[in-house]
Amino acid sequence: MKRPRLLAIASGGGHWKELVRLAPLFDEYETTYVTTEPGFQRDVPGARFKTVTEASRWDKLLLLKSALEVTWILLRERPRVVITTGAAPGWFALYLAKKMGAKTVWIDSFANGDKLSLSGEKAGKYADLWLTQWPELARPDGPEYAGSVL
Repeated sequence: MKRPRLLAIASGGGHWKELVRLAPLFDEYETTYVTTEPGFQRDVPGARFKTVTEASRWDKLLLLKSALEVTWILLRERPRVVITTGAAPGWFALYLAKKMGAKTVWIDSFANGDKLSLSGEKAGKYADLWLTQWPELARPDGPEYAGSVL
């Protein structure tokens, strides 16, 4: 029986580290990892791995390039599930995957202890499962708190 496809996507740094910590949970899926640093492939040896351009809201052209790269990956991979720990590439993947009919999971980064990230705030209406890693940031209308990745 063919395993369902999962796309696990995150920006570099802490976002990526948190996502990789979740990797054992993806064993039942055919997982493709996407991030912004080619060197991070070492963290997921033998796994399908792709990169996209690092971008932030401060550079609109790079943001557009990253969004187009994420779109291309989603069209090629056709995942059943998309999971992300943020930031911009993860938000694009979540938004587009939801439009394509995939299940979506957003886990806001552990670094966002005072308030949700900008992407995390926007993710709520596109995430089937919307999580924060801080109990004090959970709200009745989301995000939920279910523990910490760290």
